[in-house]
Amino acid sequence: MTVTVLIADDEELTRTGLRTLLSAREGLTVVGEAADGHQALTRAAELRPDVVLMDVRMPGIDGIEATRRLQTASPRPPKVVVITTFENDEYVYDALRAGAAGFVLKRSPSEQIAHAIRLVATTDSVLFPDAVRNLAAARPAPGPPAGTPALTHRELEILRLMARGLSNPDIAHALVVSLETVKTHVSNLLAKLSARNRTQAVILAYEYGFVIAGGGHVPARPA
Repeated sequence: MTVTVLIADDEELTRTGLRTLLSAREGLTVVGEAADGHQALTRAAELRPDVVLMDVRMPGIDGIEATRRLQTASPRPPKVVVITTFENDEYVYDALRAGAAGFVLKRSPSEQIAHAIRLVATTDSVLFPDAVRNLAAARPAPGPPAGTPALTHRELEILRLMARGLSNPDIAHALVVSLETVKTHVSNLLAKLSARNRTQAVILAYEYGFVIAGGGHVPARPA
């Protein structure tokens, strides 16, 4: 499978470098570039890439807003991987909350960046779950907002495993249930949390206190 990629970054040198590095990786094809969020939205609509490699700090429409708009631009929006200079950047957290599937650092080896793109395009695992947990742990958990549906014991089990980065087949194996059962529970979780993908669900789970970044367990409430 060839994964098509759109690179969105306001620095031309960065775009050129990423294009060169990614084009040399098997299974990846860079189909276009964008210099800001507005161009990212326009080019994503034209080129329909599988993944947008999105810088968050861009003039005009930044990567966070562009990520948010991409989620509603089409029934099957591209996956977004945020690429950033700083791991604990508030912008990164906001982009994940807006629907980005994960993030990588600009200083990461090219193979790690390529792996991140392939992972979000072809699997249902959470990208770098430890890093997502660390981002969530740096912020206070406000607790579930009014009207947040309760989760069943099984849903909480699956949500914790999602937060550890397990894929649907891995969760099915861990809980000794069918893959279809896991898929049904995951779909229900996304709907209950109003999350567009697994990473956003995990971010919200930490915020609402359903999963505790420092460890521990959250009791189930009657659904």
